[in-house]
Amino acid sequence: MTQQDPNDIRNTVREGYGRIAAGEASSCCGPSCCGGDSTGTSAQLAQSLGYSDQELAELPEGANLGLSCGNPVALASLREGEVVLDLGSGGGFDVFIAGRKVGPSGRAIGVDMTPEMLARARRNLATYQEQTGLDNVEFRLGEIEHLPLADNSVDVVISNCVINLSPDKPAVWREIARVLRPGGRVSVSDIALLRPLPAAAVASVEALVGCVAGAALVDDTKEMVRAAGLVEAEFEMKSAYIDQMADWSDPVFRGWPRIFRTARKPSDFVTSLAVHARMPSGGSRVN
Repeated sequence: MTQQDPNDIRNTVREGYGRIAAGEASSCCGPSCCGGDSTGTSAQLAQSLGYSDQELAELPEGANLGLSCGNPVALASLREGEVVLDLGSGGGFDVFIAGRKVGPSGRAIGVDMTPEMLARARRNLATYQEQTGLDNVEFRLGEIEHLPLADNSVDVVISNCVINLSPDKPAVWREIARVLRPGGRVSVSDIALLRPLPAAAVASVEALVGCVAGAALVDDTKEMVRAAGLVEAEFEMKSAYIDQMADWSDPVFRGWPRIFRTARKPSDFVTSLAVHARMPSGGSRVN
């Protein structure tokens, strides 16, 4: 199979998510792909993943694009005064929730490589500030393989259904370790593979933008986390989310029989993976 050029992958993802941000396409990593009431289905997905009714009600309109595959904010146990970084922040969904949790003495930073997503998040920022009276959220343009942040500057890194899209996942985990302070922690929800995908799925643009074709194997993810120097790593597989996407006729899984040519259900191949880890207190890293 021909290896895809990393820049081609980034451009494909950037263009796909740019269309989602502009309202020209629905999410292909959540039930809003199905058509119909995308706002309602995005809310249903978020609720099923553990976001509270209050958290969703407090979000600026349009921040929830149905792109989640877990709830990293809750799992990160954010505390007042912490600096939180969200990788692939999209419309600002998790950043705005994190901002409320860390309060006026903390900071929530979102990084996204798609200008349209960044513009959408910044438009939502005014509503967030009016609702909360807080000036503790910002959004930066950048790639998660090359984060626009200083070394040892972040207490917590979160990410929701994004690292799977990167063509250089080891670099992402190294960057997470670089920006974390000694003792800092990471809480990521991602799509991962239980077994290799058929070549037809890897070649599918729809599956790529839908978070499946670019995903790494669970065992490979464990090795990348260890190699980056992170410790106390925990990995929790949640395949029920994948079954839910299939039940909602997400386009990626609606085409499952055509692409995969198998009688197996999607969750036999793909899982939602929660990753929790920490930087050593001494801040030492594995190079």
